[in-house]
Amino acid sequence: MAHDHRRRWVVLAANALWLWLLPTVAWAQAPDSKADLVIVHGKIYTVNESKPWAEALAVRDSKIVAVGKEEEIRSWRGSKTKVIDAKGRMILPGFTDSHIHFLDGSLSLLGVTLDDARTLDEIQQRVKAYATAHPELTWILGRGWQYTVFGASGMPDRAALDRIIPDRPVYLESFDGHSWWANSKALKMAGITRDSPNPPGGEFVRDPASGEPTGAVKEDAADAVVRRVIPHPTHERMLEALRGGMKEANRVGLVGAISPGGVSAEGGDFQALDVYDELRQRRELTLRFYFASRLEPSGSAEEVMARIETARQRFHDEWIAAGAAKFFLDGVIESHTAAMLEPYSDTPGQSGNLWWDPQKYMQAVEELDKKGIQVYTHAIGDKAIRLALDAYQEAARQNHTRDARHRIEHIENISAADIPRFGELGVIASFQPLHAYPDDDLTKVWLPHVGPERARRGWPWRSISRQGGVMAFGSDWPIVTLNPWPGVQNALTRQTTEGDPPGGWLPGERISLEDTIRAYTLGAAFAARREKTTGSLEAGKFADLIILSQDLFMIEPTEIGKTEVLMTMVGGRVVYESPTWGAVKNQAAEAK
Repeated sequence: MAHDHRRRWVVLAANALWLWLLPTVAWAQAPDSKADLVIVHGKIYTVNESKPWAEALAVRDSKIVAVGKEEEIRSWRGSKTKVIDAKGRMILPGFTDSHIHFLDGSLSLLGVTLDDARTLDEIQQRVKAYATAHPELTWILGRGWQYTVFGASGMPDRAALDRIIPDRPVYLESFDGHSWWANSKALKMAGITRDSPNPPGGEFVRDPASGEPTGAVKEDAADAVVRRVIPHPTHERMLEALRGGMKEANRVGLVGAISPGGVSAEGGDFQALDVYDELRQRRELTLRFYFASRLEPSGSAEEVMARIETARQRFHDEWIAAGAAKFFLDGVIESHTAAMLEPYSDTPGQSGNLWWDPQKYMQAVEELDKKGIQVYTHAIGDKAIRLALDAYQEAARQNHTRDARHRIEHIENISAADIPRFGELGVIASFQPLHAYPDDDLTKVWLPHVGPERARRGWPWRSISRQGGVMAFGSDWPIVTLNPWPGVQNALTRQTTEGDPPGGWLPGERISLEDTIRAYTLGAAFAARREKTTGSLEAGKFADLIILSQDLFMIEPTEIGKTEVLMTMVGGRVVYESPTWGAVKNQAAEAK
């Protein structure tokens, strides 16, 4: 009897346990436990080393829940699951642009575009046509002119603009964002005369005979005087610009953007955080953003640090994060303003200048590092690069910090001794592959300035990567196009689209397709401290992905630049579909 009594209690306990578990079991079998979306018949390159290739994946609540073979994903399909047939197309993690001035670039879409203008006459025609089409604008703004248009000096003259628009101020930015071109009206409104002193870190180029300003403006002279009299874009114009910028970014396969601070000291993305936040609250963001704030040598480092800390406390989610500081240590090689260890080859005695006092810069880096604030440093010349590395090394020694993920931006010309230090110190190498595009600007301006010996270490992607450095790739838009596919091609070829030079410029610094994709995806995510949620296609990460028009692994590298994005998805939501992809889907639906 006792045995039967115990047995009855065991049965009752088992039944009670089953009843307690029943809701959980029912949930596991319910339709809402299935995926919201599955993508099938894809050639998925995951950028996950443990499972680099897959055929299908499943998405639920904005995140990937499974990646694998078709049969592995089949169990995730339910009656309400949306199915996307990739038709055998290549699928990649969406790209993050690791160095992009997003608001500046978006606003440039509303101005006159000169990126592909190759003659002065062509520039004048475009500026005149734009001004005629926009009589309501008080200032004519644009960007993209090349130094090579203006012959040996590389610098424009106001007279060429005065001839076409004498009555309205015109102000045009160079392709690299380090020089500007003003007409006489713009100079007058800014109060610039032959007696105007050059501000620190900048120059008003003058006629050697008369001393009058030519209209060419270099570096910080733009911030110090001219930009201050240009009307700031209205809130509505910034919203309009950002919507257009995100649309274009999604079209070319971007799902994220890391902004290292504005091109100008007073403007840029960090100062527009409330505008971005408004778009987020309206659920209009289609890119994940990470922002840095720029520090100026003459400004208060304490004020900027406090501003960064306030922003970091406020913005730290998957859409908007703000927690980094940006320094400019030097300028650019084209205008001899990059800081070099030895004089420029074509201008003996001139080696550029550091924009920060070295000791003051190192102290600021140490303080930021102590507070856990990530540091970005614009350093193009070998002297500036060395100082940045020294500062990061000293900050880590003083603060005993680990995994700070400080970055150096651009790294155009580096000393051989400093190449291994990226891997040794854990410093992220932030490159923009199209900056090494071997066109006339590089071959006729950049190369003569640095000379043949230093030129061998131009944009050393493979050397830094091979010695353990983590790379993050971007565009520097609006300096060059935000379309990443020409950049991917140049990382593999280091040739122009016409195939010059044969064999590629410094072919030893070319990198593999796998390493290039990683630099635009997982490397970029690592640089933004988001590698646990983005950057690869694996369970638990956001469903940020792109479907491409061609299989990058099956075509010649010289064809990669022609790649089109058929579909872009961010957080499981389709934010872009090309007309080609729409037609494919319609044909598939009709076939059913």
